[in-house]
Amino acid sequence: MNSLTLITTNLWRKPTRTSLTLISLIIAFLLFMLLRGITTAISGGVDSEGVQRLIVDAKYSMTDNLPLAYVHAMREVPGVAEVTQMVWFGGYYQDPKTSFTKIPVDHTRYFDVFPEARVDVEVLKRFSESKRAVVVHESIVAAYGWSVGEVIPIRGDIWPKADGSWDWEFLLAGSYATSENSRLPKMFLMRHDYFNESVADGVKNQIGWAVIRLKSNANPQSVIGAIDGLFENSSDPTKSLTEDAYIQEMANEIGNISLIASAILSAVFFTIVLLTANVVLLAFRERVPELATMKTLGFRDSFLSWLVMIESLTLCLTGAAMGVAIGFLLEPQIKTNLETVLGNFEMTWIHASQAMTIAAALGLAVGALPAIQAKQIQIAQAMRESG
Repeated sequence: MNSLTLITTNLWRKPTRTSLTLISLIIAFLLFMLLRGITTAISGGVDSEGVQRLIVDAKYSMTDNLPLAYVHAMREVPGVAEVTQMVWFGGYYQDPKTSFTKIPVDHTRYFDVFPEARVDVEVLKRFSESKRAVVVHESIVAAYGWSVGEVIPIRGDIWPKADGSWDWEFLLAGSYATSENSRLPKMFLMRHDYFNESVADGVKNQIGWAVIRLKSNANPQSVIGAIDGLFENSSDPTKSLTEDAYIQEMANEIGNISLIASAILSAVFFTIVLLTANVVLLAFRERVPELATMKTLGFRDSFLSWLVMIESLTLCLTGAAMGVAIGFLLEPQIKTNLETVLGNFEMTWIHASQAMTIAAALGLAVGALPAIQAKQIQIAQAMRESG
């Protein structure tokens, strides 16, 4: 009988207990992967290829609109390379449960402001030829099986048309792509000029927010000061932030995600430590006579100590590995469901290595006491106590 057989036999001598402990560990480490992915996505993820951008929003509430004329004024500010207006459109395609982000933008400038959004020249040409044209992320096009030239009906739920109708129709000009690690949301991009001329009169010539791409040598804080100073005494003052700061502020609107995630994980792992330690100690006590017998047969104290420790490590690392594996298997579906809210949700191998490191530390922690006790077993006393 070799060491591997000993470890396997000892771990599965109580299959129900071991299985329940493994399930608890799997759930804990799956939760760890989910929360790490969410935290990374909300905190900004991977930078957008070094592009410097500012987000200009209403000063007092992001639900307030800004005058469209502000966009033209922003273009004159030193350090500004390009600007596109944006509006949250809402609405749904066919089923209210369907969800993808729909935004009216400046079709002549959007792809200059966001160069990481890759689009063919022919697609841009079709985008400019029809006011009803839209350019949609390739993943959304693939999900619904749309083709170029297809009419896509959208039922509005925020902005009615000037004629009172809530039914909008758009013409697919083509798709655009982003890199796998881009934090740019996958969107349904429509032309703002069409939206502006078709929407109800009460919201014409208004925008939700503006996105500015800075010149390479521009100082973001100087441009922020110039823009906010330009509109400071107007009826619609602005609040400008760098893209990273804006994303972080959005996360803070929800709460301190890192703190919340840490609190949840701390509570979960504290419980798991107690549970696993109890299981390992219980299994050790049941085996004291067996370990004493092994000592009698010539097994060294250090071997028995390491055997108990390795069993603890194996249990924790196996549970963690299975939790991480399940996380990676679920990632595509989770990413599809959360990308409109979080952007680039991603579980990485860095997260996986962190999980395995925690699992190793957990295994060492819960196995330390039984390992020490295994080394200190007195043969005569153990045999006497066992009856």
